[in-house]
Amino acid sequence: MKISKPSRNTNSAGWQFDNSYAHLPEMLFKRQNPVPVRAPRTVIINEHLAQSLGLDVTGLTGEDGASIFAGNLIPEGAEPIAQVYAGHQFGGFNMLGDGRAILLGEHLTPDGARVDIQLKGSGQTPFSRRGDGRATLGPMLREYIISEAMHALRIPTTRSLAVVATGEPVMRETLLPGAILTRIAASHIRVGTFEYVAASGDITVLKALADYTIARHYPEIAIGDGMYLVFLNTVMQRQAALIAQWQNVGFIHGVMNTDNMAISGETIDYGPCAFMDRYDPATVFSSIDRHGRYAYGNQPQMAQWNIARFAEAILPLLHPEQEQAIIIAEDAIIRFPDMFKQHWIQGMRYKLGLFNAEAGDEVLINTLLTWMQAHRADYTNLFRSLSDHAQPLPENAAFTEWRSTWHARLMRQPATRDEAYACMRAHNPAIIPRNYRVEEVLYTAVESNDLAPTHALLAALSTPFIDRAEHAYYVAPAPDGAPPYKTYCGT
Repeated sequence: MKISKPSRNTNSAGWQFDNSYAHLPEMLFKRQNPVPVRAPRTVIINEHLAQSLGLDVTGLTGEDGASIFAGNLIPEGAEPIAQVYAGHQFGGFNMLGDGRAILLGEHLTPDGARVDIQLKGSGQTPFSRRGDGRATLGPMLREYIISEAMHALRIPTTRSLAVVATGEPVMRETLLPGAILTRIAASHIRVGTFEYVAASGDITVLKALADYTIARHYPEIAIGDGMYLVFLNTVMQRQAALIAQWQNVGFIHGVMNTDNMAISGETIDYGPCAFMDRYDPATVFSSIDRHGRYAYGNQPQMAQWNIARFAEAILPLLHPEQEQAIIIAEDAIIRFPDMFKQHWIQGMRYKLGLFNAEAGDEVLINTLLTWMQAHRADYTNLFRSLSDHAQPLPENAAFTEWRSTWHARLMRQPATRDEAYACMRAHNPAIIPRNYRVEEVLYTAVESNDLAPTHALLAALSTPFIDRAEHAYYVAPAPDGAPPYKTYCGT
């Protein structure tokens, strides 16, 4: 498909496109323009992110900005494509692709970073199957809120640059207002991307994809014998660290399919995700996860399962003999639980103000978590209360005994008590995107076209480790008796 030329200057915002993925073998994508929409209107724009990308916010506002974010106007230098990939979805393998997203291209930032600029909800593509290719306002604003909250929590994540309303209704259970999200990512290369190429049997393209991904995301890997095993180990290490960070803040992705695992190690695709209130490893929010496959406590095992699918996809690169390649892959994958545990325990030590390691730390951590589950304690608020010796704590014999053990552990390290509390306040957020508060602001935005509550919530979430009296509204969990919270993917 021929890419349309812009009818006017679309580079006033400072776009610097340099589109390397579009020069890979065309098995990996289809050239495709976004489908124009009727009346694009900017709903929200991330000015701080725009500035960090080297973009001029004034060039992103107004009619031209809305037209670019809606896909009606193709910015100079962009080469729109729909990427193709496969994926194990709840364990079942499917051939997939960008069914409602278009990658405009790769923007180069002032510090030399290369980021994808993707429009999500931009219309049908060759991979839409029976879908309409569109998105609705609520889920797009939800991804904006959660992804920016994750960034503030210092967790690797895709970012959200803007949401535009399309002026067109979208049919789901009812007619809903359409919207498009502009997503920023280190790349959109997924485990499923490698699965797609592996399924084709084209080793030449598989090698080209692997070499490109290494050069883009892991240039420190030395070229030569064993580089693809190092690639596997590096991706595995990055994922182990990411999932540990999810666990440390109580984040539940909700749909950890292999097409939702980015090779870069960023959190991607905020569909039926949510944050856990009361601590329970069995917590599930996704309406489509009926058997708890992606429950909070299962996320580390599911990450290892996904990594195993990645290893299967690159077997021909690990060794020319399949049996030997399988042995190499299995020897690597079996180490994932230890990788994860190291990251998770270190994160939990920081949450408890521990600077050094002792053999009994895992027991100390798990004793607290067992107590929290038994007493339905709020995960975020209890850890934050521990971070401030002035905060009231539960008056319970088992908890008091645990706290005495913890205090004794603090006394055995060289750090002072004040240093320990400072560490805890830096790693235990005071504010997370409470599910019912997120739903409140989304309802107001969609039903009343009022974005003031959304902006107020975003402002609070931007400094999650700082206690502010004016943010007390966002700290409390859902009240007792509230109905079970369910999330939906929005497709």
